[in-house]
Amino acid sequence: MSSTTSPLTFQLRATMARLACLACMLMCWIFEPQVACSQILKQDQPAGRKAVIIPLHEDINPLSGGILQRKFDQAIAAGAEVVIFDINSPGGRVDVTFELMDMLLEAKSVETVAMIERDAISGAALFSLACDKIIMLPGARLGDAGVIVLGPSGEFRYAEAKSRSMVAQKARDTARATGRPEVLAEKMTDKDMIVFKATNKVTGESRYFSDKEWETLEDGDQWTRGKQIREGGKEMFFIANGERLLEFGIADQTFNDRSELGELLNVRTPIEVLTPTWAESIARILNNGWVTFFLITIGLIAIAIELSAPGISVGGLTSLLCFSLFFWSRFAAGTSGWLEVTLFALGLIFIACEFFVIPGFGIAGLGGIVLTLGSLVMASQRFLIPSTADQLSGLGYDVLTVLGAFVGFLVAAVVLANYIGEIPGLSRLTLQPPVVMETSTGIGRDQSSQAAQPGWQRVSIGDVGRASGPLRPSGRILVEDYLVDVVTEGDFVDADSEVRVIAKQGAKVIVREV
Repeated sequence: MSSTTSPLTFQLRATMARLACLACMLMCWIFEPQVACSQILKQDQPAGRKAVIIPLHEDINPLSGGILQRKFDQAIAAGAEVVIFDINSPGGRVDVTFELMDMLLEAKSVETVAMIERDAISGAALFSLACDKIIMLPGARLGDAGVIVLGPSGEFRYAEAKSRSMVAQKARDTARATGRPEVLAEKMTDKDMIVFKATNKVTGESRYFSDKEWETLEDGDQWTRGKQIREGGKEMFFIANGERLLEFGIADQTFNDRSELGELLNVRTPIEVLTPTWAESIARILNNGWVTFFLITIGLIAIAIELSAPGISVGGLTSLLCFSLFFWSRFAAGTSGWLEVTLFALGLIFIACEFFVIPGFGIAGLGGIVLTLGSLVMASQRFLIPSTADQLSGLGYDVLTVLGAFVGFLVAAVVLANYIGEIPGLSRLTLQPPVVMETSTGIGRDQSSQAAQPGWQRVSIGDVGRASGPLRPSGRILVEDYLVDVVTEGDFVDADSEVRVIAKQGAKVIVREV
């Protein structure tokens, strides 16, 4: 049986088909921009993780360590998922190195990578061990983390056993936390160990052992001892290049060019580099030992000039500038806080009291000097009492710098006190006696010119005057009809008391109560 379709039904079906096609075209036209937009967004979104590079191209000290910590915190706050440390450093302070290692080991929200293109020696090698990954150029070097201290006669020597043991244990713990051979990490710090490779007879596992470990190994009969590794001999600290470290399992990857970093670490390129700011560069200069010496010396000299002529003058402003720069650079290094600034200010107050309030030189003056110099030493350290040889050495260096600056100040003060009037430029800071002209007849001095002279020039030893106010110990006395600025031997003298001039030292007039 066959069926036939009427012309009307066929036409109706054709019309519905055309409407369906138009509807499809309309839907495509409506949603096409959104689809295209999503495709564009998907294409524009960069592949890989966000990464930053932080350079470490200097020794590890409180300033460089403080800057590195701030850069690391800045990178995490900016949403970095990978932080690459560009390391080329000879190492440095043990205590600062330990702080930086702990910073890396405690960072769980970001992957840390040590990128070594040249050298990571001593503390820089330990810092690299604390990173999640180590990538190196094939010829770059890492290792040699023996603790060296400055001996009494100025030579460098191997640190005492206590310091070596602490560093060796830190190296082992760090290697264990980051999945690297512990014995090789320890060998970087201990030159007396001998390291060799051994193979398990049952499992075929290969491990590195030291002679110390081998002697105490409980299942030693299950291991076959191999040859000593070339870099693990006696009287040498472990150090190797990138190719060898990759074989040892310390380095994770070698690379030939920075252009490979994007693919190697699965990060977006170009990678942002957190370079030092101008303020950090200035802080590095100000933390230099010689710059610190001159800042303290000039600042102390300026304080002495200010105390000799009270009032905000060139001396006060120069001193404020020098010590502001000193403490600012220590704040930048993270070694100073407001406690040191407060102690320094109290020291200056004590010294001022000794000059203007308390007669003689006693507890206030001595305490002021101790507080001032002590605060300068404290501002350069992160600890109160040294606990390691490295900290003791750093403390000794800072004490010598501050005391040397104080001695330099004393020498400069003596020179200025005796020759300031003869030094070009500085002579304008002193009062010169007026030129007294002879009379037209050449017989005597003009009385008006004599009256124009300052009191210290007119007064003579043995003259008697009356205190115009209390002398504590400085003040003024009235001699005949003119006033003279004087100072006692240290005693207080009440107002209206009679005093006698007993000595003159330039413009300084010394009196004693009659």
